[in-house]
Amino acid sequence: MQGNLIFSRLGFEDIDDVLAIENQVYSHPWSRGNFLDSLYSAYHLTGLRDPSEKLIGYFLLMPVVDEMHLLNLAVSVEHQGLGYARLMLDNMVAMAREKQCLAILLEVRISNQRAIEVYQRYGFKEIGRRKAYYPAHDNLREDAIVMRIEL
Repeated sequence: MQGNLIFSRLGFEDIDDVLAIENQVYSHPWSRGNFLDSLYSAYHLTGLRDPSEKLIGYFLLMPVVDEMHLLNLAVSVEHQGLGYARLMLDNMVAMAREKQCLAILLEVRISNQRAIEVYQRYGFKEIGRRKAYYPAHDNLREDAIVMRIEL
């Protein structure tokens, strides 16, 4: 992993960079409208940039009372497997603790084994399932695993 990485709050001017990664890594990516709605709602969109300021990844948190809900997290394909997701999780936890949150909650596709393993290694625990939560191929739906980590 490189040194001199930069975490920063992302805004409307960063949406094209976010969408480039989103469309690269997800079979059913969020739309521009999804991200715009999140920004208009003042959710926390945070980016991780390399020393040249190229976006490596991002995460989107929605505050809910005394918890944060992780809505989206992605690392560009060329940067996957290098520890950047863990670095973003560290930053996310620090942010949630600073806001005196007690936990972080997320949903993850049941088929996304790589993400599930990252979250489990980090300390997230499965607390439930949401049936047919995500759109899938051929107009089908896919279950979500609900995970939570206490801070």
